[in-house]
Amino acid sequence: MKEAIKLEKEIRGLLATQRFAVLSTQEPDHPYLSLVAYAESGDLRTILFATTRATRKYQNILSHSGVAVLVDNRSNEAADIQEAIAVTIIGRAYDVPQSHREELERIYLEKQPHMREFLSSPLTAFIKVDVESYVLVSRFQDVAIMN
Repeated sequence: MKEAIKLEKEIRGLLATQRFAVLSTQEPDHPYLSLVAYAESGDLRTILFATTRATRKYQNILSHSGVAVLVDNRSNEAADIQEAIAVTIIGRAYDVPQSHREELERIYLEKQPHMREFLSSPLTAFIKVDVESYVLVSRFQDVAIMN
């Protein structure tokens, strides 16, 4: 039980200190990666981001909802081998209907206030990822999973 609490605390700490993530979606023949400005829900069951509907990542999500989101704290220094941590968040993504956006938008804009105008555009999709699991890697090879 102590390990689970420690793992959750480490994941929460990482997500709280980072503002950007790498999103992996699936194209017909290969994965496709995108940088996104994200926010997490307090219960860690949801990741949120916004994107224009004309993007490849949005079209990929419509075709295949399975996604992975990578958040890390690397500094691009040699010490990252021992000090950096990364979490891969695995889940299902979908466009949030306008009728369900209010509370989720509040969470998102609390972390990403500079995205308010972009989020309010009719061309913007607001994406919710229902998290299935977290895979935390530290010290370059220590792996822990939280479902």
